[in-house]
Amino acid sequence: MTKEAIAEVLTNIARLLEIKGESPFKVRAYQRGARVLETLSGDLGAMVEAGTLTGVEGIGAALEEKITALVRTGRLDYYEKLREEFHPDILTLFEIQGLGGKKIKALYDALGICTIPKLERACKNGSIAKLPGFGEKSAANFLEAIALRKRSAGQFLISDALPVALHILEDLRGHPAVGRAELAGSLRRRKPVVRDLDFLVSTGQPEEVIAFFTGHARVEKTLACGETKASVLVDGGIQCDLRAVGRDEFPFALAYFTGSKEHNVRLRERALERGWSLNEYRLSASPSANPPPAIHTEEDLHRALGLDYIPPELREDLGEFDAAEKNALPRLLEWTQLRGAFHNHTTASDGRSSLQEMVAAARELGLDYLGIADHSKSATQARGLDEKRLLEQLAEIQELNAAFEGSFRIFAGTECDIRKDGTLDFSDEILGQLDYVVVSIHSAFTLSEKAMTDRIIRALSNPHATMLAHPTGRLLLTREAYAVNMPAVIEAAAETGTIIELNANPRRLDMDWTWWPLARAQGVRCAINPDAHSAAALSYLRIGAEVARKGWLTREDVLNTLPTPQAAAALARKKQKPST
Repeated sequence: MTKEAIAEVLTNIARLLEIKGESPFKVRAYQRGARVLETLSGDLGAMVEAGTLTGVEGIGAALEEKITALVRTGRLDYYEKLREEFHPDILTLFEIQGLGGKKIKALYDALGICTIPKLERACKNGSIAKLPGFGEKSAANFLEAIALRKRSAGQFLISDALPVALHILEDLRGHPAVGRAELAGSLRRRKPVVRDLDFLVSTGQPEEVIAFFTGHARVEKTLACGETKASVLVDGGIQCDLRAVGRDEFPFALAYFTGSKEHNVRLRERALERGWSLNEYRLSASPSANPPPAIHTEEDLHRALGLDYIPPELREDLGEFDAAEKNALPRLLEWTQLRGAFHNHTTASDGRSSLQEMVAAARELGLDYLGIADHSKSATQARGLDEKRLLEQLAEIQELNAAFEGSFRIFAGTECDIRKDGTLDFSDEILGQLDYVVVSIHSAFTLSEKAMTDRIIRALSNPHATMLAHPTGRLLLTREAYAVNMPAVIEAAAETGTIIELNANPRRLDMDWTWWPLARAQGVRCAINPDAHSAAALSYLRIGAEVARKGWLTREDVLNTLPTPQAAAALARKKQKPST
C-alpha cells in the first residue's frame, strides 16, 4: 500500500473510534499518525524494513506494528474488524460538509444514521431538527451539502486527475506503435474540476494500442472497446477515453477533442469564411476555394485560420480569438517563474510542519522566499495565534533571517480573520509590525450578498490588509461559494491597492479563473499561494500556476514572480500610500 493509502486507513480508524466513543487520546493518536505519514519524506517501505519508523515523532510501537502490516500485506485485521462493527457506508457521512466525528456519533446513537440516504430522510422528516445541538438550520445545511454532493458525483479535482493522466500518457508515449500522444479535453484546458480524461494518439496500429490501453495496470473495468477508441474506468473511479487516429489526422483531432465546444464552433466558422470545411479529421476546401496549406500541428492550423497559436488553457471562446487575430495574446505565466509564496501555515496554528521544516522545503523547491501567515486569534478551531504568540513568532523569523544573511528571506505575516462587521482580528499596532497581512473569512458564511460584500470591502480599506485570501470561501465539490459581488470586490481591491490571492489548494483554486481577466484589466495584482499546511503542500504552487494561465495571467501580473527586494517593496506599498 502507498503512504497515502495507509494514512487514509489511519484516518478512518480514528473516525470509527470516535463514533464508537473510544478515548480521545486514542483517536488523536491515529489522527496524528495519519498526519505524520502525509508529510513523511523518504521511502516508507524502506523505513519499515530498517525498523526506523519508531524513531519518527508521532509513531509509537502500536502504530508501527499496524503500519508495518499494511506495508507488507496491504490489510490490517484490526481495521477490518472495526469496520465490521458499523454499516459499510458510515464513513461516507464524513463527506458531508458540517459533519465531523462527534456529530456523526450523536446522529448514530440517537437515530441510527449510518448512511447519507438515512441522513437525508431524517433531515426531511424533522428528526434531526428535534435533536439537541442540531435544529432546523443544521438539517437545512445537511440537505444543501447532500444536494451538492449529488451534483458533484462523477467529478474530480485537477489534483486527483492530473497525476493519473500523466502516468497513463507517459506509458502511451512509450509504446512502440504510438507516434504522438497527448492529453485532450477539459484537463488539457486545465479546468479545476473534470469529469473524465481524454487521450489522443497517432498510430498505424490502432488495435494494438487500444489493447495496451485497456490492459493498463490502472484499468479496473473496460466500458467500451472498438477498433480506434476505447473507454475504461481506472483506479479512483475516473473514466478515461482513448481515440487513435492517423498521423495526418492528429492535429485536427487534437484541436477538436481539446475543445471547448464553443471554441470549436468559432474555429469552424473561421474555416467556412475561407471556403474550407473543418472537422476532427481534416481541413478541406470547397471546389471554388483555394486549398488550405499543409497542416502538421495545431500551430499550423491556427496560422491557416489567421490566428496566433492559442494555448489550450484559453480555448473557452472568451476573447481569445480577438486577441489571437491582433497578435495580442498574453505570454502566459510559467510555474518555474514563481520565486516564493505568502499564505502558509506552521504547527504554531493548524499546520503539520514546523517553521524550520517549511523553510527547508521551500529552499528545496528552489524558492527565494517564504511567507508565514498562521491563523489569528479568532480562529480558535485552528489554534490561532494571539498577540503574544504572534510577536514571538515574528522574533523567531527575524532571528532566522539574520542567520540566512540574505540567501533566503522569510516574510512575517498573519492570516487575519475578517470579523462579521469587516474589522480585522488584530489592532493596527500589531499588524503594522508585520511584513504583510493576509485577510480572509472563516465565519458567518450565510450573510446576504450585500452584507458579505460590504464586509470584505471594509476589510480591504484597512491600510495593513495586504492581500485577500480565498475570496469566495468555496471548497470545490464540497462547499458552494458564499454570496458575494466579486466585481465590486475586485474594484475595491484596485482602488485600495490590495492584492488578491489565487489560492492554489486544489480544493479551493479561489479566486476562480473566470474573474482574473477582469482583475487583470483593473490592475489588481495576483499572489499565487499554496495555503500550505504542510511542507509537501508547497507543491500546490504548480497547480496554482496552471490555473493562473487559464485566467490569462502573465509573469507581470503575479506578485510572487518578483525577486525578493521587489516583492518586499510590493508588500509594503499599500500601507505606505498617503491616506485620502
